Amino acid sequence: MALIPFYKPTLRRKDMDAVLQTMVDERIGPGERKNEFLKQFCTYIGAGEGIALRSYPDALRAALLTFSLPPGAKVGVSVLSPSLYASIAKEMQLELVLGDIDEESGCLSQGEASRLVEEGAQALLIHEPMCQIPLHCEYRSLGVPVIEDISQSLGSCFDEEKAGGFGDLVVCALEEDAVVSAAGGAVLAIMHGDYQKTLTALFREYREYVELPDMNAALGLIQLSNLDDHLSKRREFYTLFSNALLKTEHKLYGIGNIDFKPNGYGFCVVLDSRAEDAIKFANKYQVSAQKTFSDTLAKGYNDRFDLFPKALPPHLRGISLPLYPFLKQSDTELLMKVISHLP
Repeated sequence: MALIPFYKPTLRRKDMDAVLQTMVDERIGPGERKNEFLKQFCTYIGAGEGIALRSYPDALRAALLTFSLPPGAKVGVSVLSPSLYASIAKEMQLELVLGDIDEESGCLSQGEASRLVEEGAQALLIHEPMCQIPLHCEYRSLGVPVIEDISQSLGSCFDEEKAGGFGDLVVCALEEDAVVSAAGGAVLAIMHGDYQKTLTALFREYREYVELPDMNAALGLIQLSNLDDHLSKRREFYTLFSNALLKTEHKLYGIGNIDFKPNGYGFCVVLDSRAEDAIKFANKYQVSAQKTFSDTLAKGYNDRFDLFPKALPPHLRGISLPLYPFLKQSDTELLMKVISHLP
């Protein structure tokens, strides 16, 4: 019996008709569908303008370039941010400075963000991991520009607070495992500030080579049209798995408030035991599992509890299990059983 896959793209055969129609129309490069996708995406998150690009790294670079940061400038991030951030920063001659997470939300804490700015950070890059949003944080009040990465939090909300509402610029990846997938690419959207002229100038000479092709945008449009249904299903599974976890001594990563509506990007457990033992247990019962934060900036700080007392437990003992809209009932029941018996 094969393992339950860790993730599965939210695509149906009928969804491919939009891509095929784009090919039939012989308009596969950046064009009308790209423009329509960008418009609908910006409307969904409440952005004014933006640009749809061919890769997630392209969007991160563009966001940082938009702020016109000088070489050597410091950018504040959570220690649980992706290692990719370090690669982009090195390439752009920027220095990342690391902060601890908020114990409730799992995102960079307001206090740590304030400390980083006081110590010279000229911008903040906020990663929102595993469905979470930085509740009650006012990053923009700190006087530096803020990039909010909602690649894993798109659609999550708590009352009036929602993913996309905490930054000046928003970056969202559209990769295969994303909540909205275009089989690659990313959106960079403007939430606050007058950045459109700067952003347009960055790509004036070669926009056609970096913008999202219409083939990908056609797929993205289908994903947006199904987003509410997909979010509903993801949240249903998230609730079932959370209830199963209550039978253990382990802890759900992030916001546990009943009024929080996660997007169900994934299901992360912070164990009261060794991650390797729990992963081995899950695999024994044909369930995929993996360490959630193995490829983050924290991997160089495994023993620095003096610096990151709140981030290191999920880094060392956080595991993720499958969660996506197309889980079969039998797989869902098996996942609930495995979660409720995690060692």
